[in-house]
Amino acid sequence: MRRHNIAVIGTGYVGLTAGACLASLGHRVVCADVDPAKVERLSRGEVTIREESLPELVRAGLDSGLLTFVLGAGEAVREADTVFSCVGTPMSQDGDLDMTAVDAVIDEIRDRLRPGCVLVTKSTVPVGTAARLTRRLGRPDVQVASNPEFLREGTSVHDFLHPDRVVVGAESREAAEHVAALYAKLDAPMMITDAASAELIKYAANCFLAVKLSYVNVIAELCERVGADIGQVTTALGKDHRIGGAFLRPGPGWGGSCLPKDTRAMLRAAESADIDFRMLRAAIDVNVHQRERITDKIARVCGTDSAAPLDGVRLGVLGLTFKAGTDDLRDSPATAIAQELSRLGAELVAYDPALSTGSHPPEPVPGVTIVDDPYQAAKGAAGLVLFTEWPEFRDLDWGRMAAVLDRAVIVDTRNHLDPEALRTARIAWHGVGVRPVVHPAPGLPSPEPR
Repeated sequence: MRRHNIAVIGTGYVGLTAGACLASLGHRVVCADVDPAKVERLSRGEVTIREESLPELVRAGLDSGLLTFVLGAGEAVREADTVFSCVGTPMSQDGDLDMTAVDAVIDEIRDRLRPGCVLVTKSTVPVGTAARLTRRLGRPDVQVASNPEFLREGTSVHDFLHPDRVVVGAESREAAEHVAALYAKLDAPMMITDAASAELIKYAANCFLAVKLSYVNVIAELCERVGADIGQVTTALGKDHRIGGAFLRPGPGWGGSCLPKDTRAMLRAAESADIDFRMLRAAIDVNVHQRERITDKIARVCGTDSAAPLDGVRLGVLGLTFKAGTDDLRDSPATAIAQELSRLGAELVAYDPALSTGSHPPEPVPGVTIVDDPYQAAKGAAGLVLFTEWPEFRDLDWGRMAAVLDRAVIVDTRNHLDPEALRTARIAWHGVGVRPVVHPAPGLPSPEPR
């Protein structure tokens, strides 16, 4: 396999993972960022992003000399035959993606790119971006390609090195094959297509997952109404090879850095093409409803019988990140629901394994006090709410939890815990789409009614 000289612009979740993984495949990779302190930390091998195996991969790349970090995109692209744009594309107020950072990179590197270089968009970008960037570059000797990422936060290294597929799109077959060759060592299906199709594939995949998640949350609500069990229903669904078991678990709603942004961007793209994508709009509406429904459930289970059931009620919270395995709070359903609970008068104390208050304190979540111990979060609380499916939550000492709680009740928005273990500890368990388990094991006294 030919060793390429690669520049990666942006060292967030996508850029840092891509840079470290490409270096591990034997390429020379220069990663650029605009933050001098971040560049200095990464050059010492200090990775603050919580991603399994990423710190080790970065250090291995530094030790081999195949991975380096520099300040500024212009410095990074001097010797590059391939440039990956991995800068952020946040959602703007009107629902469009903010392409300011992408355009700024193009303007910075336009006159520094080597002839024959291929510029690759790795960030999630609107359909038609490759064509627009080609015009903005104004360099006929530089090709633009799309190579969308399909990485899950928390497992991004594994997903990069063991992909379900690699998608490369470009108007030039030569440019697409150039990018595809970077992945020659990976045992993965390679799909080469036009740039617009590659850009749309990323949106189509994420929006389908959002629809699937919203669908199962509606089924969970129906289960609660008719006395069915969502676990039994989804197990049967998952055994149907046409459906599959992934993304069939109910929860507090979907969130994170991708699905909310990508669904809205897809809606904007559909509207621009004069298409009424009502199915996707319904999935977004269902997601909003799910957060409201979980908020109401918490108020009903943990609150008082007054007109303002959460006013002055202390709640313990387990998990704030949008999923386990990451420290990302962006558009987390946990933080959205927690802030609504706070607005309704609740006092929230939260514990999350990824959010230490020590050397790297998390960004504050309005209305929530973050502590470093789950039992401290539960102490004196009128109930616990589990938002994030961290594996270690299953192994908590639930007898100790029952002793420190003011009222032994938990709302498990992920159906993550073992109801029988909680029942033995005399903690009432309320899941999603299932009947609550509120009675203790035989021989134990019933919990005191509120």
